[in-house]
Amino acid sequence: MAVEPLLATRAQRAFILTISLQAIVVLTMVGITFRKVEVRVDFNQNNYKTLPCYLALFALAEVFELIMALDALRLRNIIQLIGILLFHLALIVFAAIQIHETESALLGNTNCLAHFNLVNCPGPGSLWNSVKPFLIVVPCIIAASWFIMMFWIKELYSEFGWAIFHVVGANPKMKRMYQWYQIMLCLLKFDFFFFVGVTMQLLIIVLARNSAEFGVTVAAIPVVLALLALCAVAVQREIKWLMSVSLVMMLAASSYFLYKLVRIYEPSSRETYATTRASLTIFTIVAFFLLFATFAVGLRCFADFDRGLQASKVNDVPTRPKYSQKENSAGNMTQTQGGSYYGGSALQPRISIE
Repeated sequence: MAVEPLLATRAQRAFILTISLQAIVVLTMVGITFRKVEVRVDFNQNNYKTLPCYLALFALAEVFELIMALDALRLRNIIQLIGILLFHLALIVFAAIQIHETESALLGNTNCLAHFNLVNCPGPGSLWNSVKPFLIVVPCIIAASWFIMMFWIKELYSEFGWAIFHVVGANPKMKRMYQWYQIMLCLLKFDFFFFVGVTMQLLIIVLARNSAEFGVTVAAIPVVLALLALCAVAVQREIKWLMSVSLVMMLAASSYFLYKLVRIYEPSSRETYATTRASLTIFTIVAFFLLFATFAVGLRCFADFDRGLQASKVNDVPTRPKYSQKENSAGNMTQTQGGSYYGGSALQPRISIE
């Protein structure tokens, strides 16, 4: 059975097209919102920094989702496709929360009875009324595309169902070990996005450039990114000492997210996070649980080291089988199949009755 190349089937093309079209529509809506606000407010004021961060996060999320989708199709990774569905569901929640946070940022605490203006007060012709429809459209478009993606992922599940068998064979024990390895890689990729999401919100909206916390946050970026990259190498190459270091650093990174969560609600710093408390809380909690889950799955993968899976991890991308015909000594043609269930062994010539 041949494996189709990337984007060669209708289901693969439709899946990528769905993600691409919704990304274009969503970023257009967010861009229009950003432009409408930009011409009437000063983004240097703290309470208005939510909008540039909102645009940056959605741009990052849409690009990340598209790359993850192409990567999942390239690897024939159903687990990663399911992860994308969950990620897309999180985008719906985030988009819905941003409606409330944008309203809070624009309307703020202005006493509209005493000092009415069209920028900081609701009503006909106000800035809030002009951007509200575009903000509402965003979660609706993402939700509609989520149902379409579910249909195409069901098709892709049937298409890729044999890929793990192709890589590790029919041994159920090897199959389970390989699935845990796939889950680990998938978690590391989503860890990257949520860490960047938390950091971006802190640096753009919350932290002052001259504060010690700003410096600590900037210094944490290369450390955590290096941790994720080295952990991926360790679990693939089964490097025990590197995997041990990565697991210990994951616990330290988890405590960092807990510290940030406490800072969001601590009385001494509570007001600093006022305009982004809801989204930053969700991002931080998700990042913490994802990292903790990565630690737990990492321990499971560590237990599978030196049990015969390393070769399958290093060569885990199924490719289209190549066929060649060689003439044997009897003058008959023998068909050879590479990269198939038969591991490149020769198939017997077809017998015909004349």
